[in-house]
Amino acid sequence: MTAGVNLIVPIKPLHAAKSRLLGAADRGAGRPDAHAGLVTAVALDTVLAAREAPGVDAVVVVTADPALTEAFTAEGVEVLADTPAAGLNAALRHADALLRRRGVRVGALQADLPALRPGELGAAVSAAGPSRAFCADRHGTGTTLLLAEPGRPLDPRFGPGSAAAHTASGARPLPGRWDSLRCDVDTEADLAAATRLGLGPRTAERIAATAPRCGG
Repeated sequence: MTAGVNLIVPIKPLHAAKSRLLGAADRGAGRPDAHAGLVTAVALDTVLAAREAPGVDAVVVVTADPALTEAFTAEGVEVLADTPAAGLNAALRHADALLRRRGVRVGALQADLPALRPGELGAAVSAAGPSRAFCADRHGTGTTLLLAEPGRPLDPRFGPGSAAAHTASGARPLPGRWDSLRCDVDTEADLAAATRLGLGPRTAERIAATAPRCGG
């Protein structure tokens, strides 16, 4: 039986996260507090769904943001400080090194999957078996999930064209449909796609609060 995976979820500080979604939380006003609330809700829905997935032993957040640290700690999620503060791949390499010292298998999951269903994530982990593998996003160019071989470094290649970069580095693309795992959210169009799939409760509450009221 393949050992369960410990997933690392890196999250930028709230003031720098998801800039293309600015205004999605308040009908275009672009208030920083509303945007931070939406980003936090999306990340919480992602992480709390992921830790319910079969084959996932633990989920660890990596961030330098104190508000995010407080929010995840309150939910019983382990938070590692992003001490490199040098971008997504550096944060992942830092956490990967720390977790592998514990003798666990490591993976990386993007923090912007508000429609994530635990069963779909579990199916992807199962389909990967012990191999180094990844799940591309719904556009086929990005990466939402990367799994290392047991005992081996994660070797993240996130960024533009990461699906091709992970393939070139020897990771196996996972072919399953898994719509909720592939639906990362960078733009309002992505958020609309996630809404059609069914948002997690925190993101849904944030979106509902901005919807125009009907009636007089």
